[in-house]
Amino acid sequence: MSKPSVGRALRLGACAATAAGLVAVGMATPAFAAGDQLWIQSPWEVALLKAADGQQPRATTVELGLYHDNSAYTVTDGRLTVDVSGLAGVAEVTWPEACAPTGTTAVCSFPEVPLTGETPVKLEVKAASGADAGASGKITYAATATTNGTGGVLTAPDSETTFTVASGPDLVLAQPASVDGVTPGSTVPVPFSVVNNGNEAANGVQVTMYVTRGLNLGGLAPQCTSEPIGEGTVKPVTKVDCAFDDVVEPGGSFTLPTPLNATVASYALLERIDMSAQAGDGATDLSPSDNGGVLGVKAVNTADFAVRGARVTGAAGETVKAALTFRNKGPAWVANLGSGDPVAAVDLIVPQGATVTGVPENCSPRTLDGGWYDSETPAGAPRYACDLPLWVAERQTVTFPFELRIDTVIPGSTGQVTLRSAYGSQPLPYDPNTANNKAKLVLNPATA
Repeated sequence: MSKPSVGRALRLGACAATAAGLVAVGMATPAFAAGDQLWIQSPWEVALLKAADGQQPRATTVELGLYHDNSAYTVTDGRLTVDVSGLAGVAEVTWPEACAPTGTTAVCSFPEVPLTGETPVKLEVKAASGADAGASGKITYAATATTNGTGGVLTAPDSETTFTVASGPDLVLAQPASVDGVTPGSTVPVPFSVVNNGNEAANGVQVTMYVTRGLNLGGLAPQCTSEPIGEGTVKPVTKVDCAFDDVVEPGGSFTLPTPLNATVASYALLERIDMSAQAGDGATDLSPSDNGGVLGVKAVNTADFAVRGARVTGAAGETVKAALTFRNKGPAWVANLGSGDPVAAVDLIVPQGATVTGVPENCSPRTLDGGWYDSETPAGAPRYACDLPLWVAERQTVTFPFELRIDTVIPGSTGQVTLRSAYGSQPLPYDPNTANNKAKLVLNPATA
């Protein structure tokens, strides 16, 4: 599938679909760790180019790998069995050195199995001579590995890849290099070029870009239109659509008629341009996974995040409202449109003598030490963690309205309000002023 765009990020709202998982560091003795699982990394579908008349078909590289889940264990001697019998008459395979073939199967060796899906084994697969467009077949996989955990052996769920001989354009976008240390007010070039690796011409090129608000594209071609998207008055992204009638022959390339440059705004910080290209006339790209890319632009800027507590009064048995407020004092806006992570979180430790009865949206209950709070309702916890949105504009505020029942009047009872990173206590790298990252929620203060 193609690379995720900022457009998808906005449709997901919290954009949590791509939030990175936190892998806990395992204990020295795996007997106390959770279980482990071996996995096969392989593509789901692959298109193979049908050879032109009188020519040899071009090979496609297929990357395979093994990985496991739990860092508490050491996994070695991975053995991936690859069965290509289902490709008879459809495709031919060239084996790498790591694989030992016997007939229509081969065993590929992985001396060490990593935690992430690295792909050290690469097969070269090409359409068989005389295979017509639409012919398809499968490679099936099975795998085992040695573990120092219970049982000594891990077995992966079987998987497979479907190969289909196809004919058509295959546009490949040159991956742009990210840029760091950019000064607000300056300009950065926006490279955009594609080649057609397919066996048919692309009759036109459709270009789409999602540009975060800290970048302003200038010099768009007449074939392009732009539109700010997103909810609210401040639009976090501008979508650019372009339609060019250039014909890109097999082996040919396409670039924009006018080089693009982006001006970096005064409020820029973590910016990005998600870009993609598609063949015109509604043609299906043979391999859409390489049609997109991301240009990251990191500006030299800061954002002063601050949090404000509240001072409320009430009698025993009374329910009071207490609004905790976050503010981004700027000058930069902050956006995690790629990962979908909240820009930060606000923690509340509930004052003694009170019970939370009304919990704001995006706030979840916690134990006093920050652990999981096991309850059927969010009310009544001693602590709360509140997620901020995935982006906040400069000078934007976010309010978390709590309701608390005062069970016992304790003059000056104080709860702690703390602003922190979304997934831990590490400092926010763009917020150098931490003096305003803590506040207090005071019930029945001496002076209201």
